[in-house]
Amino acid sequence: MFPGGADMQNLLKQAQQMQADYMALQQELTETEVTASAGGGLVTATVTGDGELKGVKIDPKAVDPEDVETLEDLVLAAVQAAVADSKRMAAEKMGPLGDALGGMGGGLGLPGM
Repeated sequence: MFPGGADMQNLLKQAQQMQADYMALQQELTETEVTASAGGGLVTATVTGDGELKGVKIDPKAVDPEDVETLEDLVLAAVQAAVADSKRMAAEKMGPLGDALGGMGGGLGLPGM
């Protein structure tokens, strides 16, 4: 047995709990949706907390066959705003746990993280 073995066991338990918390938050993020709009609500985009684009809604008033470029710009702006809001929401939910685990992309080299 290593000196301080109980401390090592406690540390391992804490790491396992952090991993479980992290995985639960990741699941919550995949189920949470953020919606943003552009052009005064003419175009709306919905993105999950983990950044997956789920939908785009376009008000018929935004459709002008003579000006497709404006509609493209509105769609792009709505999607970018939704993604930015999604990232901000994810960072807030992850908080200190995300920092401790090295951000959303992984951390600590633990399986599943």
